[in-house]
Amino acid sequence: MRKRVIAAAALAATISLVAAGCSSSGSTSSASGSTITYWASNQGTSLDNDKQVLTPVLDDFTKKTGVKVKLEVIGWNDLQTRIQTAVTSGQGPDVLNIGNTWAASLQATGAFMPFGDSEMKAIGGSDKFVKTALETGGAPGKPVTSVPLYGLAYGLYYNKKMFTDAGLTPPATWEDLVADAKKLTTGSQYAFSLAAGSYTENVHFAFINSAQNGGSWFDSKGNPTFTSQANVDGIKRYLDLMQTDKVVATSNAQYDNGVQAVNDFATGKVAMILSQNNADASIVANGMKNDQYGVVPFPAPETGKKIASFVAGINLSIFKNTKNKDAALQFVQYMTSKDVQARLGKPYASLPVLNGAKATFTDNPDEAATFTKIYNTMTKPLPLVPAEDQFENTVGKAMNNMFAKIATGGTVSDADIKAALSNAQDQVKQSLGG
Repeated sequence: MRKRVIAAAALAATISLVAAGCSSSGSTSSASGSTITYWASNQGTSLDNDKQVLTPVLDDFTKKTGVKVKLEVIGWNDLQTRIQTAVTSGQGPDVLNIGNTWAASLQATGAFMPFGDSEMKAIGGSDKFVKTALETGGAPGKPVTSVPLYGLAYGLYYNKKMFTDAGLTPPATWEDLVADAKKLTTGSQYAFSLAAGSYTENVHFAFINSAQNGGSWFDSKGNPTFTSQANVDGIKRYLDLMQTDKVVATSNAQYDNGVQAVNDFATGKVAMILSQNNADASIVANGMKNDQYGVVPFPAPETGKKIASFVAGINLSIFKNTKNKDAALQFVQYMTSKDVQARLGKPYASLPVLNGAKATFTDNPDEAATFTKIYNTMTKPLPLVPAEDQFENTVGKAMNNMFAKIATGGTVSDADIKAALSNAQDQVKQSLGG
């Protein structure tokens, strides 16, 4: 679900055009009796599946408010271009879904409505949201231009039987995790599967491991700080699962998405994976029952910070030039209400973004409690800067190359990691005009 963010430079160039734009809905400013246009991202198994899930939810909104909703579900491959075109032309929807790491780039265009005090009050107040989830809504120090809708987080999935047979309990620290993984790696049986050929997965764990070290990837002015020791050490720790600990098969360097690792886990080939909570459907589809696996937070080193995930998920934004502001705010309030969050949590395998809300994506209460704890208290947003997409591309692909080198018998040293991060940092600086 986590997709590419629109390039900041392309979006920034459209700022001067936005003011002249107008909402495509053409409705009046009154709420009841008006019609709003909503662009929903593809969260289900298909665009048609999303329509089936969302239509009765939107119909209920119309019954409650008198506001009609014109729904369009857009695939992730097209959503970037559609939003960029809407920002440029001013012919956009009233409300739309965005990937939460898009927020700072989209905010920089000036095309989206800031949620000031009155707007935030209209949707139920900022206090209703999980704090770290709301922080994904825009750059620090500015009113957010998006609010959380669907939450996701990473967890460490483990095979209960394999752990019990080995006399092990789920790891609470990184040191425990490595020790357990070595005991669970025997012959051709490896303890772990990683999506080591996926640049998005790789950069996520570069970020999380660095956060556990107290590191960051950008300074307060948005300049890249990729080569810090905390970043180097975090990446090295992750690479070493394959390189020196040898608890991950070298073939994982060809795993270019999370599905292959999930399938390995579900079919008993490995004892552990790191995945977001929406992996459950694939695990069960492969024949593994939800009482056969457990989930614990991704463990930090003994002296590290207890960061187990970045804040993953989808946010809602309103175009600033909407002619249906009141209706749009009513819609955002409705979609982020406890009832709707619970209703959509199951089909979309999402975590609630509201304080005190109950997770409905799983029937396993322990798993629900674990992921809720991770999302609410053990997460940190990815860099809230316009160059976040370039961070993902450059650092993630550099890690792909590092894993490929290890898989073919090479060695990746601290110096190699620092050199690769320096190259990635130079690319980002150049794109920023530095």
